[in-house]
Amino acid sequence: MICSKRPRKAIVTGMIATYPLGGVAWDYGQYALALERLGFEVYYLEDTGLDTYDPRVRCYVDDPTYGVAFLRRSLGFLSETLARRWHFRSASGLPHGIDASDFEQIVAEADVLLNVSGSTLLRDPWLRCPCKVLIDTDPGWNHFRNYPEQDRKPMWNGGHGFRAHDVFFTYAQRIGRADCVLPTFGLEWHPTRPPVMMDRWQSAPGGTRWTTVMTWKNFSEPIAYRGIAYGTKEMEFERIEALPQRVPFPLEVAIDGTDWQSIRSRWEQRGWHVLDAPAISGSAQSYRDYIRQSRGEFSVAKNVYVATRSGWFSCRSVCYLAAGLPVVVQDTGFAEIIPCGEGLVAFATMEQAAEGLRRVEADYARHCVAARRLAREHFAGERVLGDLLAQAGVGVPG
Repeated sequence: MICSKRPRKAIVTGMIATYPLGGVAWDYGQYALALERLGFEVYYLEDTGLDTYDPRVRCYVDDPTYGVAFLRRSLGFLSETLARRWHFRSASGLPHGIDASDFEQIVAEADVLLNVSGSTLLRDPWLRCPCKVLIDTDPGWNHFRNYPEQDRKPMWNGGHGFRAHDVFFTYAQRIGRADCVLPTFGLEWHPTRPPVMMDRWQSAPGGTRWTTVMTWKNFSEPIAYRGIAYGTKEMEFERIEALPQRVPFPLEVAIDGTDWQSIRSRWEQRGWHVLDAPAISGSAQSYRDYIRQSRGEFSVAKNVYVATRSGWFSCRSVCYLAAGLPVVVQDTGFAEIIPCGEGLVAFATMEQAAEGLRRVEADYARHCVAARRLAREHFAGERVLGDLLAQAGVGVPG
């Protein structure tokens, strides 16, 4: 008698249709790819309860047609199996992909549900998974705004709050330390970092421009905690705005968001190359192509990550590193945890930023090799997800 072994199933949530941009597809997709590589039968779930963003009109709309088409294309680009294993529920409740009742059964049979960014509402059917893992990718916004609101009042649209998860992870790698002001809410938070699939990012380093992709003013207004206001990159970028006048290396930013067009001419006068980010992020492939054709990444971080000494590290930066491209980025406290100096350079001031760029350019080939080595040793998807699952008490398929 032959006994068939039940496949180990995992659910990954995301916002690929809700916010249909190339970088977002990689942010969530690499979790799914890493779990597939570890031997799981992986399914993608998106149930945010929100309208979807349409980059063609740069606003949220109640018709999810564009977002659903983008989700279908992105999952197909990432994985043949993911292209068949997904469920999206629109803000109006309309299902797409796998039938809703069938997907509820899949979730009930799954070994683990990774709610990446807390993006999916934990409705009653999703609670049936025995191990629901919250991965906080936006420390500060969540700890100062979302989580307190969920503690004060019931979740909207039939969902359960963040405490309904079983295990808690965060990109705030320094949470709990004396100088990290992020509240813990009485929970045990496990530090983690963004995964990257090394074989999807190989490149031939040597582009001409240092680049990054950013959103301007993610917060409609600053968030306050204990009398201190925290913002996003607009509060940090001004500190290094004059950098192109200090170094001879071309610096470029692909940008989208709120009110940035009004200051575009000032940046260009100071020497920045400025691109429209939606043209870069129209697909997972175009986003990857843009990164791989760069010389490296130069970027600031959100003020809330920096000012709280969170230790956050970027899911975009790990893609540059995996492509063998050096990264010079603003320190959020991660320099205490992740090796810096070769391939990855952290800065706090414009002078340090300029010196970091000069140091990399002085021995560029060595820093390219070091960048890919750092990605492999500290951010490779199988390693990051293997450690996460072990801490969550979920074994990988044998």
